[in-house]
Amino acid sequence: MVEGDSTTGGTRQDGNQASDPMLLMSSKPLHRFVQKEPRSLGIVILIFGCAEVLMGFVLAGQREFASHRIYITFWQGALFLVCGNLSIYSDRRPSKKMVTVCLAMYVVSLLGLVVSIIYRIQVLVRLLAMKHFWGVDEMDELIGVECVLLTSSVCVAVLLIILSTVARLAVKSTSMQVIVQHIAAPLSNTSPN
Repeated sequence: MVEGDSTTGGTRQDGNQASDPMLLMSSKPLHRFVQKEPRSLGIVILIFGCAEVLMGFVLAGQREFASHRIYITFWQGALFLVCGNLSIYSDRRPSKKMVTVCLAMYVVSLLGLVVSIIYRIQVLVRLLAMKHFWGVDEMDELIGVECVLLTSSVCVAVLLIILSTVARLAVKSTSMQVIVQHIAAPLSNTSPN
């Protein structure tokens, strides 16, 4: 597929856009990517990114040990915002280069999610230990925020795994063919003795 082609229809010989619905149901990789609605999932990831950044401002005022210590909420929120915007843009103007950029950002975001999920689990264990063993009851709000952020991170991880799988399939060529040519051995004119 040429990168400048539209996904909603090709051009006819007279120059008008074809609005054939069967063209969208084709088996071309970029069409399959657009069929999976990356725009809708991008909007959801964008909302999670906004929530992550806003919660980062709330956590920045905390003195206790929380996930704002290594600025998870800000860099992870920024990654979510970039991934969401790229997904929306790649749905509007799909090209192989754009889907490749999306795939790269999905993978980077997934690696960041692994770091943040591990760190947030450690934070939650430490906060729960402080609450139960030392009798600090003022931790309920902070524990609730960290639980919400951990849950949203897991949800975005699932969405990014789905999107990265679909993007990988879209980047991969449609048919990989191997041509095996069998050349027969030349006949010899000599008779065996």
